[in-house]
Amino acid sequence: MMLFRPILAALLALAAPLSAQTLDGPSGPIPVREMVSGLDGPWSFAFLPDDSVLITEKSGRLWRLIDGQKIEIGGIGPIAQVGQGGLLDVLVPRDFLQTRQLYFTHALMQGNGAGTALATAQFPVGSDKLEGWRVIYQIAKGSSGGRHFGSRLVEGLDGTLFMTVGERGDRPSAQDLARENGSVLRLTRDGDPAPGNPFLDDPNARPAIWSYGHRNPQGAALDGSGQLYVSEHGARGGDEVNLITKGANYGWPVISYGRHYSGAKIGEGTSKPGMEQPEFYWDPSIAPSGLMIYSGALWPEWQGDSFTGSLKFGFISRLSGDPLHEVQRLQSPETERLRDIREAPDGAIWFLSEGQGALYRMAP
Repeated sequence: MMLFRPILAALLALAAPLSAQTLDGPSGPIPVREMVSGLDGPWSFAFLPDDSVLITEKSGRLWRLIDGQKIEIGGIGPIAQVGQGGLLDVLVPRDFLQTRQLYFTHALMQGNGAGTALATAQFPVGSDKLEGWRVIYQIAKGSSGGRHFGSRLVEGLDGTLFMTVGERGDRPSAQDLARENGSVLRLTRDGDPAPGNPFLDDPNARPAIWSYGHRNPQGAALDGSGQLYVSEHGARGGDEVNLITKGANYGWPVISYGRHYSGAKIGEGTSKPGMEQPEFYWDPSIAPSGLMIYSGALWPEWQGDSFTGSLKFGFISRLSGDPLHEVQRLQSPETERLRDIREAPDGAIWFLSEGQGALYRMAP
């Protein structure tokens, strides 16, 4: 009997991961395959046209996953590793094969503080090193501490870049157009404020701002028509999904559906004229990170649905309908502290687990 128990325990330990390696799809369980493990503080990933994958780690390391092998890519410039800051998002633009240009968001030292910055570099064919790393945009100096850097990058249909920035833990700055804190920026590929931005002619505003009044947007995606959505952290309650429109004010910290961590009331309530309402909000908070709006390529039933990861509870939240509402929570050990989620070119759903230090693929 004593010999049988350790054998049984070993068999159960082997069986447990197998039972967890599926998630519920519209027509039954969807297999989940681990693509790479051993990641340390992974933050984002992006697909290259040759089917390899770039993965960022907050510590400043960049990996390329190719043919099942993880290769470190050099050439990353100075990164501020402070609190929630580090090397953050990575974007492979649509014309990458012609330009070989990549874009990154990261924390950058600015005197005694740090801010969110946008950098670009080239990734030559056949190389394992970036070339020409340069910072092409950084938010106004003046933020200290290590909280709320954002930060996601999305390429608009016109080729401009949307970049989300957290309010850096400085709540009033999200309503101050003289600073980028708590905003969505719209930039050219050279890092200049994009033509058509709403505050280009306002001498008291930062011209790159597209929308403001955000707290800490850590997810951003375009829907099928090219409209931008962001998911952002509230405080104790009040995590939001917002449809982003030009020049709009999303209210933080004047309005919110949450409360401060102390339990105190936030601002003036849940609504105010001139401030936008969220498309959806969570209460209690789930700490959403990453955002994907699915094309329906492999699962037509999910076309147009939004998917975001929960850092707090470890699941994928699926949102659908009009008005938008949460319809499903996909959860397994693989979804622990889920940091990013993307649709692959073949329609598979990939997600990055900070808790597991691994990248996974969902596909039939």
